[in-house]
Amino acid sequence: MTGRKFFVGGNWKMNGDKKSIEELANTLNNAKLNPDTEVVCGAPSIYLDYARSKLNPNIDVAAQTCYKVAKGAFTGEISPAMIKDCGVKWVILGHSERRHVFGESDELIGQKVAHALENGLGVIACFGEKLDEREAGITEKVVFAQTKFIADNVKDWSKVVLAYEPVWAIGTGKTASPQQIQIPSTIQLFDVCWTCKELASQKDVDGFLVGGASLKPEFIDIINAKA
Repeated sequence: MTGRKFFVGGNWKMNGDKKSIEELANTLNNAKLNPDTEVVCGAPSIYLDYARSKLNPNIDVAAQTCYKVAKGAFTGEISPAMIKDCGVKWVILGHSERRHVFGESDELIGQKVAHALENGLGVIACFGEKLDEREAGITEKVVFAQTKFIADNVKDWSKVVLAYEPVWAIGTGKTASPQQIQIPSTIQLFDVCWTCKELASQKDVDGFLVGGASLKPEFIDIINAKA
């Protein structure tokens, strides 16, 4: 996609409290961030309002998931309308933990993408293969299936960031090399997000979606990796 800024998203996952969020917000607010990088912090749903109130306007906030309908008897879920009501513009959908811990299907993720976009949210849509799938040589098959359900529900790609997660590298100490995150020849990706400076120089990489590192001051170095 031409014209998009370099994108850095931080997924806080189920971490943080008001004290730590305020400290992190102060660190980010007072840092010299590359103005050519779009920054989004994914906060737990209970802290969306608080994170939005503490972070400077040039740093956006994302919810970490949402449901596929506006309201109803869906205990524990949040809707795009609720997210927007907190002043939040983005949502992370299809994260590997939502897929593999909470059992969300490709079809459900596609439905969530459609509803979020229809209601004006930007979507950070995640996809990626597990270790057994990589070792079985079916990476492209898995990634194609996941991204097809996303793509089939997108009309305006300007509101979407695709984030590639090599699930086999998350929390294992293994790092995906620049070669391993290059776009498979049979799949067109619009944005690929993963980890830091060497990756930022790759032609197919125009952003990162990071987890635990986004809770640390080092997140600033990641934001400025393209500078």
